[in-house]
Amino acid sequence: MIARIAAKAHWAIRPAAEDALRLGSLALYLPAAFALRLVMLGKPAFQSDEQFYLVVGQRMAAGALPYVDIWDRKPWGLFAIFRGVYALPFDPVLTYQLLGLASSVLTALVIERIARRIAPPRAARMAGLAYLIWQPVFNVALGQSPVFYNLPVALAALIVLDARLKPCDPLLARRGMEAMLLIGLALQIKYSAVFEGLAFGLLLLARGRADGWTAARLAITGIAWITAALAPTGAVLLGYVWAGHGEAFVQANFLSILGRSTDHADAFAQLGKECLAMFPFALAVILAPRRLSPVRGERPATLPDLRLWALASIGGFLIFGTWYDHYLGPVLVPLCILAAPALARTAKGERWYGRLLMGLGLIGAIAVPVAQVIERGTAAEFAATTRAIAAELHGRCLYVYEGDSALYRTTGACIPTRFAYPSHLNAMNEAGALGISPQAEVRRILASRPGVIVVSETGRPNQPNVETRTLVTAALHRDYERYQVASLGERRYGLWRLKSAPRG
Repeated sequence: MIARIAAKAHWAIRPAAEDALRLGSLALYLPAAFALRLVMLGKPAFQSDEQFYLVVGQRMAAGALPYVDIWDRKPWGLFAIFRGVYALPFDPVLTYQLLGLASSVLTALVIERIARRIAPPRAARMAGLAYLIWQPVFNVALGQSPVFYNLPVALAALIVLDARLKPCDPLLARRGMEAMLLIGLALQIKYSAVFEGLAFGLLLLARGRADGWTAARLAITGIAWITAALAPTGAVLLGYVWAGHGEAFVQANFLSILGRSTDHADAFAQLGKECLAMFPFALAVILAPRRLSPVRGERPATLPDLRLWALASIGGFLIFGTWYDHYLGPVLVPLCILAAPALARTAKGERWYGRLLMGLGLIGAIAVPVAQVIERGTAAEFAATTRAIAAELHGRCLYVYEGDSALYRTTGACIPTRFAYPSHLNAMNEAGALGISPQAEVRRILASRPGVIVVSETGRPNQPNVETRTLVTAALHRDYERYQVASLGERRYGLWRLKSAPRG
């Protein structure tokens, strides 16, 4: 009798305790995330991808159709998020950045909840904080795609991990559908979530097999789960086919990545730096468990599944061979969870694993954004460049051959090409991925005689497309005059106007 009363009291108290824990974590995560991102907020060109997504969102609000009117290989769902920014009556830059911050905080809360399975509550809370700290280190703190798709992936993981610990659960098929629908949403933000989805699907099938499911039941349920994961993408594809643009959708979303080449020297240099930066995680996740005694969590049997998730996310990072820093965004989620036991250490000689992880992360979270602002410039510098360009357009389009695509948004200028992301036409690695000839497209752009052309006068990170650059350089010296050099941080851009443009 006493045992039954104690058990009932435990389950009555537990929800209230969990609510208090979540509120305490939220009270920690929100101000921490805001403080770590403060130097980035309001900067319209802080990161090249994010500013382009916002341009796409703006043009979608004006009626443009991704892949048809403005090209990129990212899924439609990511652009829908940035289109949604323009449904709100606030500054679009701050809006998407605060939406990203909110998504990161929610993801940290899910990380904490999962980490409690293998570590004490305090350490689990630190695991969520570690995620928020390490995001800025890899330039994935505001509007990069992992900021948004890590949340549905983490929620899917939570469902799968719970299902794995419930033998003979009559709701396993339904739980799997819920998890795969979340993966489907993640796929519409970034297709690389397929690797986590595959891992989760295998774990769910393994649970079914352990429960005695027949081969036929495993196959039928597995097909249903796959269908659920592909449903959001299939719905978007059908919409494009219905509108007569199915070919454009398939080329951008599925075929273009096959035509993209890699600057291997640059890629391996980036990978080396990223491996060095991830060294604290290697110590906390690989070395610490081998050298230290286990710590208590709610569900320690979850550990092998978490490791499989981490391996899947690392595989998704490595397989494409480009290894940009923000590609590590999805890797951070399972690694922060797996680091939770190391963060639980308080004994002398043991706590340095967690302190190193949090300390180096905090240094990087401060240093990297500051370096980005120094390199890319301030909002005031960008506003000055916008004014200098807008004054010389005279009703013509702007062409940013090299520079910030955000200039299309801030000047309100028309875009003379559907390849508005500058690297698509100025970088050699994209030449075979566009489905058209970059040289022919640049000739067509130049023939339309844009009012202002922007070109870089400082170094560029990618191997240039020499042929398109030759075409632009010839047109600039023949038909244009450089009227200003714009300074955006450490970068310098030549602003060239048509020689025949009227002067007001």
